[in-house]
Amino acid sequence: MRLTNRNVLKKLSAVSFVLVTALITAIPALARCSDDPMPGVDWHDCRKRNLILTKDNLERANLSGVDFSSTDLHGVNLSFANLTKSQLTRSRLKSVSAPHAIFVKVIGGRTDFSNANLEKADFNRAELSRSDFTDANLSFVDFNRSDLGRSDFSGATLVASDFSFANLARADLRTAKFNGKVNVKGAFFFNTRLEGVDLTKFTGLEQWQVDMLCGNDDTKLRGELKRPDNWTCIDED
Repeated sequence: MRLTNRNVLKKLSAVSFVLVTALITAIPALARCSDDPMPGVDWHDCRKRNLILTKDNLERANLSGVDFSSTDLHGVNLSFANLTKSQLTRSRLKSVSAPHAIFVKVIGGRTDFSNANLEKADFNRAELSRSDFTDANLSFVDFNRSDLGRSDFSGATLVASDFSFANLARADLRTAKFNGKVNVKGAFFFNTRLEGVDLTKFTGLEQWQVDMLCGNDDTKLRGELKRPDNWTCIDED
């Protein structure tokens, strides 16, 4: 019996050690989401909804999977930050500085990126319908396969941006500044507002896309592309 009891005590001690170790390991993980905003902070998978984080510095922060729904991030430094799969529905990112930031597979809608510096940001496969990119710097941005339906790009700067296979249905690009080639291969242009835009700067543009977009007499096309017989749009909310 003594040997048996001793073995039981050893097993209990081992179990206690494992439990204590697990608790010690868990403490930093629990504290992580309550960490103050700072460069390099790790908030991945944290809940940060309905907050005011204006003008904070989150440079190079790990914000992947964070729920920022309806949060005010006006003027925040998001340079090189990772927001992969974050929730940005109705979030306010007005005037953020986010060059090289990663927005891959973010889920949003009615997100405000107006006046933001998003140069060389990655929005691959992002879901951002009805979002506001007014006057934003979108130079060298990757919107490959993103959903940007009904989004507003008024006054946005687009230099070498990539919209290949993106959904731009009913998006407004009439006053966007196309200062270089823009890749639109396979992009969905149903009722996309492109009146007065020089489409000769679009690479990958094909006739089937031209036939469904909204243009006018001031819309310019490459020589091999033809204007459709009816090139009008109906404004919708």
